Amino acid sequence: MLSKLTRWFDDRRRDRALRSHPIPDALWHETVERLPFLAALPPDALGRLRELTSLFVAKKSFSTAHGLELTDAMIVAIAAQACLPVLNLDLSLYDGWVGVVVYPGEFVIRKTVQDEDGVVHEVEQDASGEAWEGGPVILSWEDAQMTDGRDAYNVVIHEFAHKIDMVNGAADGYPPLFRRWHAPHLDAQAWADVFEHAYDQFCARVDAVPDRAWARFERDSLIDPYAADHPSEFFAVCSEALFVRPKAFESEFPELYRLLARYYRQDPAGTGALDAP
Repeated sequence: MLSKLTRWFDDRRRDRALRSHPIPDALWHETVERLPFLAALPPDALGRLRELTSLFVAKKSFSTAHGLELTDAMIVAIAAQACLPVLNLDLSLYDGWVGVVVYPGEFVIRKTVQDEDGVVHEVEQDASGEAWEGGPVILSWEDAQMTDGRDAYNVVIHEFAHKIDMVNGAADGYPPLFRRWHAPHLDAQAWADVFEHAYDQFCARVDAVPDRAWARFERDSLIDPYAADHPSEFFAVCSEALFVRPKAFESEFPELYRLLARYYRQDPAGTGALDAP
């Protein structure tokens, strides 16, 4: 009886959120047209994404910095891209925090880093996005609009992949594996076997690039070389590629594509990867 009451209250809250935060047809169609990787979704999935986007907007608080005007188009564009990775998982993966802060362009973040000698330094660097464990997601609106599908770059998907990675602690490239969503063969060992091998191979590829060829490699690489900085960055950058350039990603990294497709329970390239053993 208690579980039935819980579902009833959950359904009422969901219906109330959908009624209070509807997305007008014109705005939704404009959003999908601007984001071609969304337009590739089948109609039923696109409809579910629209509902999930409304629920996300109802649960999260959007704000801006440096005088940037917040518009409905900005909110819906960010929310739709944030919801794409959890489309076949659950919006509860984004529980525990509420804020999305949007800057006009890149912003400065301060970090503590330790060098090879163990000396700790305080550094400042420009960033296009930042996800805080238990805190907000911070985005550059200029960068959030750089996602036309010609390359795999997508700062929104990147930062929300970090948020998923943080569900079970600090971002480390090992996102949570839930039995109710993931098939038995996708366990921690299966993840490690594929993910660590792919990460090590990519790092070796990056390390082998001579200085004179670096600019060309950085320009032509499907996976941003920044992904070699840490397993958490590799997970986030490869999540971008999975959703934005799925066919190219599957062609270049077939085993890693199958792993991420099974994790997110989506097969954007349409290769049948969800049925892989």
